[in-house]
Amino acid sequence: MIGRLLPSLILSLLVAGCGDHSMFQQNRYATYSKAGLFRDGAEAQTFPDGTVAQGDLERNRQAATPPAVDTALLSRGRERYDAYCSPCHGLSGRGDGMVVQRGFPAPPSYHTDRLRAADRQHFFDVITNGYGVMYSYAARVEPRDRWAIVAYIRALQQSQDTKVSDVPELKSKLP
Repeated sequence: MIGRLLPSLILSLLVAGCGDHSMFQQNRYATYSKAGLFRDGAEAQTFPDGTVAQGDLERNRQAATPPAVDTALLSRGRERYDAYCSPCHGLSGRGDGMVVQRGFPAPPSYHTDRLRAADRQHFFDVITNGYGVMYSYAARVEPRDRWAIVAYIRALQQSQDTKVSDVPELKSKLP
């Protein structure tokens, strides 16, 4: 009888002594700790030269080349503008959005001479990198959507300063 229990007892002791090496508790390096595994001794390794994140080349291409402006792009621009820009800039682009009505600083109106004269790259760069108290939207808005917003801002600027005489075909549609 002892002959049968002894192997079971030894096996139980061996398994109990192994510790918890499950998926929940793994050996790992703490951030910025030394790691003997690598030649430089650092846990955090830099990427090899020439490494490009998946999708970055396409994103860079989209950022460098603005798409042709058409109805679909303007529609997308309005949708994205309403979602991301109107809380501060307002629906008309005058800098009177809901956030401003709650006491936050007002952004400049798109209808000032300075911003009317600014090229489209200026608006794209501001959306991408932020400006003043506005933070970057590069991680939130894809490059093509940034260009769509820029096109819609231009449409807003034009719509706020256009006279009926500038668009005679619309005269017949007015009451």
